[in-house]
Amino acid sequence: MEEVRIRDNFIKLGQALKLAGLVESGVDAKMVIQGGHVKVNGHVETQRGKKLVDNDEVSYEDSTFVIRAER
Repeated sequence: MEEVRIRDNFIKLGQALKLAGLVESGVDAKMVIQGGHVKVNGHVETQRGKKLVDNDEVSYEDSTFVIRAER
C-alpha cells in the first residue's frame, strides 16, 4: 500500500489525492469526491475539505494509500 507523508497534523482530502498523484488538479479532486468515488476508511466521503490524519486510509478506483504524519 502506498503512503502519503504529511508534515502537519492533517491534510485535506482533495490535497491528499493530488499529492498521491491520483488527480491532476483541485477541480478533478472535487469532481471525483463529490461524485462519490472516494472512500476514507471504507466509507464514501463527499467532502473535499475532510481532514485526514495519521493512519487514515483513502481509496479511489484501484488505488489505496494511507496517511502518515511525520513527527
